[in-house]
Amino acid sequence: MTLHLGLIGGGNISETHARAARAIPGVEISAIYGTNAGKVERLCREHGGTPYREFPAFLAHRPMDLVMIGSPSGLHATQGIAAAKQGLHVLAEKPIDVSTSKADELIEAARQSGVKLGVIFQDRMKPHIRQLKNWIDRGQLGKILLVDARVKWYRPPEYYANSRWRGTLALDGGGALINQGIHTVDLLLWLLGDVSRVQALTATEFHKIEAEDTAAALLEFASGALGVFHATTAAYPGYPRRVEISGTEGTVILEHDQIVAVDLRKAPDEDAGIVRRDENQSSSSAVVSDFRGHQAVIEDFLCAIAKNTRPACDGREGRRSLDLVEAIYRAARSPHRAANV
Repeated sequence: MTLHLGLIGGGNISETHARAARAIPGVEISAIYGTNAGKVERLCREHGGTPYREFPAFLAHRPMDLVMIGSPSGLHATQGIAAAKQGLHVLAEKPIDVSTSKADELIEAARQSGVKLGVIFQDRMKPHIRQLKNWIDRGQLGKILLVDARVKWYRPPEYYANSRWRGTLALDGGGALINQGIHTVDLLLWLLGDVSRVQALTATEFHKIEAEDTAAALLEFASGALGVFHATTAAYPGYPRRVEISGTEGTVILEHDQIVAVDLRKAPDEDAGIVRRDENQSSSSAVVSDFRGHQAVIEDFLCAIAKNTRPACDGREGRRSLDLVEAIYRAARSPHRAANV
């Protein structure tokens, strides 16, 4: 059975969505909506589908079974709610939206309409990261003590200057934390569980934007583990995301989405080979990522539709990272007090 997909957004991420969808047998792009007619028409020429500049007309297009949202973050809930009311399943790019209140409205709309809602956090699908979660869940690291997570990336001034929405509070919801850093926020929550308290500082050090380009937070997890989290888009020339997790039985280090170091008291033999770095994996954060992670997310979402199960990251799971980001922003406004999550 062919599933017909509609894409919302005409930017770079929609290109990734299109490539990922076309790699899946039985998926056909039926329509693409965006405000930039030239970009939308190009996407349709390259990947198929009917171009639309009017959102109501796009939603009325048939056949269409689900939509993928790649528009500015502050539009995700509004567009997702409209799609859900038309009986369309909704798969939204991260973050689910820029506020938990809007996220809640989208989650409720999907529930009332009986459609599936998913949020794209493709790191959850990466083999090395899934291996690390397996080790943590099996107790291979013992009691988790400390985590050090660093997103030290670089975006040139024109990255923000040439965009109408990046770095704005209305459409981006913030800066480096909610946009670039949120993948790692989601990863920490998925691997280590909920955070109970945070302390934080944010600053705008390099870019001319209304939001932050640098953030630092102290995290206290409900489990008792402690963490330090840094996110910036001003660290020239940019470095791979790095996460170091230490427990009473060992330490594992992730660089980008690869395990680069493992020191476990009792390392399982069947996992010994996974610490090898992918030969094609560059050490630069500027590398253009491929679509395989997105493809895995889409495949999981289609499976959830077919079997009426929960997707790997549904609306409530996707809301968790936004909730913590909001707590970090609250804490940064009162840096001498810890904020509860």
